[in-house]
Amino acid sequence: MNAPNEITDHISDWDRYWMRRALELARRGIGVTSPNPAVGCVILDQTGQPAGEGWHEYDLLDHAEIVALRAAEHAGDRVRGGTAYVTLEPCSITGRTPPCSNALIQAGVARVVGATIDPNPAIAGRGFEALRAAGIEVAVGACEADARRLNEGFARWIQSHHPFVLMKVAMTLDARIAPPPGQNTEHAPYWITSEAARAAVQPLRWAADATLVGVDTVVADDPWMTDRSGQRRRRPLLRIVLDSALRMPLDSKLVKTAQNDVVIFTISHDEARAGELRQRGVRVEVLPAEHGRVPLEAVLAKLGEEGVLTLLTESGTRLNTAFLAAGLVDRIHLFIAPQIMGSDAVPAFRGMPRFVDLKDVELERYGNDLGVSSLLRDPWPETPGT
Repeated sequence: MNAPNEITDHISDWDRYWMRRALELARRGIGVTSPNPAVGCVILDQTGQPAGEGWHEYDLLDHAEIVALRAAEHAGDRVRGGTAYVTLEPCSITGRTPPCSNALIQAGVARVVGATIDPNPAIAGRGFEALRAAGIEVAVGACEADARRLNEGFARWIQSHHPFVLMKVAMTLDARIAPPPGQNTEHAPYWITSEAARAAVQPLRWAADATLVGVDTVVADDPWMTDRSGQRRRRPLLRIVLDSALRMPLDSKLVKTAQNDVVIFTISHDEARAGELRQRGVRVEVLPAEHGRVPLEAVLAKLGEEGVLTLLTESGTRLNTAFLAAGLVDRIHLFIAPQIMGSDAVPAFRGMPRFVDLKDVELERYGNDLGVSSLLRDPWPETPGT
């Protein structure tokens, strides 16, 4: 692919080519950037040749632009007049590191192509403004949809201080999640979907900071709720259980494997039971009751305070319905198996007070199973800021 003879302000196929490479780099940061966004950067020198690239990892401090510029030091003065491709607007404020917009200005690049603005209200648009004020040509919007999909969790959290809620449901064609009561083995999961579909859940857990179920699911299925993707992550996956009456079995897999990574939210003030769980490495958080239940908004607020960007719910009928009814689900991902269980089987949802429309649906195949994903609430700001 040849570099264009003339750099213009519009997004070209050349720009999209290099932004796709920057997005590949950004994805290497999944699991190791939270609570920061996953960002990738590619630097081309003044001849249009790649000079440096990088991505961000939270524990290594440096943002993707700084990593890429350091990798480009071998190119010397050729970086001056070059182009930087960044999957997220370069920051314009001093946080854990100095502003990346200043670093790009000092490096002398002539053009910056960004995929999207930063959803952080303290930055949104200001990084690009700083670059333009320094005489750098800025083009925004290359591969924007992919870049925003990558950082949906960060976009929700940085604006609302609540995690992005991704609801996962494995169900039959008639929206059933388990056989009729008494027809499956107690304390063991009943697999609705295929092994291929179940394997597709692991990347969702890897990209999430926490996963959530209700205690009924623990009693029925005795799940591990672990990230078995085999990929790196800087923080353990928090395993959340909503348990109003502290019915959590002490011999469950969750309790047996707890290492301060299992959190129970409850409205119970049974200190003896809570003490037994805490002795086993389980955190117990007591919240004020809301209609006799654990308050979902308060759970999200608490998780947001702890820097949980994305919460994956893997719950049963009651919590699926409650989250959707409260309008708290940002994205839903359905894994649908070609089975029909009938009306006596356990439904995925019950008594919905309103319709939920799935728009811009994404479809995938996992053997004979079907994956359906849809964004219900866009976490990105509407203002262009560019």
